[in-house]
Formats: sequence, structure tokens, C-alpha cells
Amino acid sequence: MTIRDMVYVALFAAIVAVLGLFPPITLPTGVPITAQSLGVMLAGSVIGAKRGGLALVVFVALVAVGAPILAGGRGGFGIFFGPTAGFLLSWPVAAFLIGWLTERSWHQLSWLRSFAFNVVGGILVIYAAGIPWLVVAADLGLVKAFTGSVAFIPGDLIKAALAAFIAVTVKRAYPVIDPRSA
Repeated sequence: MTIRDMVYVALFAAIVAVLGLFPPITLPTGVPITAQSLGVMLAGSVIGAKRGGLALVVFVALVAVGAPILAGGRGGFGIFFGPTAGFLLSWPVAAFLIGWLTERSWHQLSWLRSFAFNVVGGILVIYAAGIPWLVVAADLGLVKAFTGSVAFIPGDLIKAALAAFIAVTVKRAYPVIDPRSA
């Protein structure tokens, strides 16, 4: 790993942390609507699988050691036993998958393709891990956890569209950040 790679990893871990400064909106399920999932999508879309996934591993590790970088100033090991743990733990996997898909389509990357990759990694993967954990940790039924999570989808689709726009713009304007070179 080069110094440039480490800078990208640290930068995107910091971007996800800064996106946590936007005040969260907590739904009755206990899961807050935050801007941080946009950072997950951006990490994979802009810096690729390895660096994007690693940026979110660093972020999750910082949360684990107590850094108050989750939305609402939350942090600490106890987060991993709460209702949001499944969502949080899926972030490195989601960023990696988005980056991997983006890297495979780098020369044909379009907004629509990038949007689809962000939906698959940034919504489907995160929900696939988060909802089952929510069922267990919040003692909710699967249907209730699923229907409660549906409220997040419109916002997540907006975040996926924004991440796709930013990724395609960065690719065109600053081709030095080639996720395939990681």
C-alpha cells in the first residue's frame, strides 16, 4: 500500500465521519437516518474496492475504540450490540462491493451504471445485513423490521444518485484517482 493509498483511505474515513455531523433523524425502529451511508457509497465509487473497503474498516475500528463519529456523536464498543450494528458492520463490505463493481466497469462507467452499483452495494447489502440484526437486537418481527426500513429507501436512492453523479464527475475531471490502480 502506497502513501497515496493511505491518504485516500484516511480521507474517506474522515468524509464518512464528517457526514455524521448532519443531525440524524431517528425512526421508531431505533435506526437513525443519516448522511453517512452516502460516504460508504462514495468510498467504493471513487477510490475502489480495496481502498474504499479499508476506509470503512478504519471508520468502524474508530467507532469501536470510542470515537464519537457516528451520527449524533455516538461511538464505543456498545454500538455493536445495539439495533444499528448490522448496518454499521456491513459498511466495509458495501464499499468494497461498490468499488469492485465500479472497477470492473471503469471504462464504460456511466451515471446509470454507477447508480445501479450504489443501489446494489449501498442499499441491498446494507439492508441484507442490517435488517436481520435489527430483528434480533430490537426484538422485532421480520415483517416489522422490514417495513420500518422501507422508510429509508427514498433517501437512500437519493444518496445513490448523488454518489453516482459525484463518481462519474470525479472520473472525468480527475482521472488520477483510478480505483483499479489500488
